[in-house]
Amino acid sequence: MIKFRHTLLALLLTMLSGVAVAQNNTNSPYTRYGYGQLADPGSANSKAMGGVAYALRDKSQVNFANPASYSSVDSLTFIFDGGISLQNTNFSNGTTKLNARNSSFDYVTMQFRAAKWAGISLGLLPYANVGYNLSEFRENEESQTASSIVQYDGDGGIHLLYLGAGFKLWKNLSVGANVSYLWGGVTRTRTLSFPYDSEIFASVVTSMVDVKSYKLDFGLQYTQDFGKKHALTLGVVFSPGHNLNATATEYRQTGTDENATVSETDLPSGFGIPTTWGGGLAYVYDRRLTLAADVMLQNWQDVSYLGEKNVFCKRGKISLGAEFIPSFFSRSFFGHVKYRAGFYYSRPYYKINDMRAAKEFGVTAGFGFPVPRTRSLVSVSAQYVRTKGTTASFLDENTLRLCIGITFNERWFFKNRVD
Repeated sequence: MIKFRHTLLALLLTMLSGVAVAQNNTNSPYTRYGYGQLADPGSANSKAMGGVAYALRDKSQVNFANPASYSSVDSLTFIFDGGISLQNTNFSNGTTKLNARNSSFDYVTMQFRAAKWAGISLGLLPYANVGYNLSEFRENEESQTASSIVQYDGDGGIHLLYLGAGFKLWKNLSVGANVSYLWGGVTRTRTLSFPYDSEIFASVVTSMVDVKSYKLDFGLQYTQDFGKKHALTLGVVFSPGHNLNATATEYRQTGTDENATVSETDLPSGFGIPTTWGGGLAYVYDRRLTLAADVMLQNWQDVSYLGEKNVFCKRGKISLGAEFIPSFFSRSFFGHVKYRAGFYYSRPYYKINDMRAAKEFGVTAGFGFPVPRTRSLVSVSAQYVRTKGTTASFLDENTLRLCIGITFNERWFFKNRVD
């Protein structure tokens, strides 16, 4: 058992050490807009169940999507949880097809009980990712030397470090809150180049956004038992929108040799994040079958970006998920495996030419494999995500994503008795 503990802990520490150099898990051209691709909160079990999380209440796993769930942690348990993703994406605009592969860290969290009625959690998560590399040839039929190539590059992201607590107010009612520090930066570059014999100077425009701010999340869960085998949990989350402490700077360079000129301009610094409402229901039968549904809304249309409003669309998501455990009492390994599946439909916040840019749906499935002679778990899930442009000129994306999560769950606070 000691070997298993050391192996799991080593893997989690490896994930944590790689956070500083982790690559963004996207090459999507849609990340040219706003803060990029938003990361939905959810650990490995949630990702395999279509992203449902608001009403999940599991004492052996961290559910940072709803801080009220922290109060369910076992009194003798200290939980480490980490996850990574590998993905392959195909891009198509009807005439051209491209392919890209990415890998990234998803989250690193921990959770423990502070009192009989309270649990504490701490974690590091992504909030948004930017990553793209595009080029466009602009032909000038009157003069080939006036033809140009425009290169678009983007990189960076915003990260979130949270500290949260969940409290059990009554037997069936729990509340909780996360206080998070948001930080990160996004760099976008547009390079305009001409043939070497052109008399027109090349130019490079680079914009940099730097964020250092906070985020608050509040959650509630109410569970009602029906007999000995049936339970229904209602989960609600709320995150208030607010203006971010962020700055933006633009650098313009004309020419590429020693005669190049560079100018620096401060861009409008009005940035914000939206108010988020979420709710979910989870039905549990005999602790072996879980059926859950979530809905989430974010009012991005009211958020300022570079000092302007109405830059984004309202974002919404609906998720359905299920988990099944064959038997708690079986001696068979597969009797304790957690089988998971789910589906979701989402309307991203991207806005292009004053219209919604895309819609998205995903199908997910996975397993939770128990580690022999421990209470730890290895979760593996696959996700197929289809992002469909709302017009023929917008890109379609097909992503196949593999998510691996490790939950290190041991009775660290148990005191051995010697007779």
